[in-house]
Amino acid sequence: MISILSVNELEAKIAKANGEKALAAKKAHDVQEEAKKALLEKLSHPSDLSEDAILEKAAILIERAIDSGQSSVQLFRFPHALCTDNGRAISQVEPGWEKTLVGVPKQIYGLWGNKLKTKGYHIRFEIIDYPGGTPGDIGITLSWATGQDKQK
Repeated sequence: MISILSVNELEAKIAKANGEKALAAKKAHDVQEEAKKALLEKLSHPSDLSEDAILEKAAILIERAIDSGQSSVQLFRFPHALCTDNGRAISQVEPGWEKTLVGVPKQIYGLWGNKLKTKGYHIRFEIIDYPGGTPGDIGITLSWATGQDKQK
């Protein structure tokens, strides 16, 4: 015999399913938040990689960009919350913005200043997305001008 649920039973079943969905969504959100906290904690300290290893990775990215005909490459992307001012100084292009950097971004900036700047490379830190109209991630872009680029 076919049994059809009453409207009250349907409402209870729907409420239970919605509750389970909400609980699953909350658990997924909590997992994402924990992962974000762990990432921020990890990035807030200098990388375990040696200076040479970081420069080697940068060299690979530069070679790939050159092979693709590009004159810049995004080296790194990180959450704005990693800056001591949440990226405000970078967003406003304020003098001294580099003093707001910590951890890996600060390490990359230092390597650029110590090793790459004298070789003619330029570095740019900029907000690269604005979720909900507020600053999001910050991208670190390394660029260079070749002789051909300078003539244009």
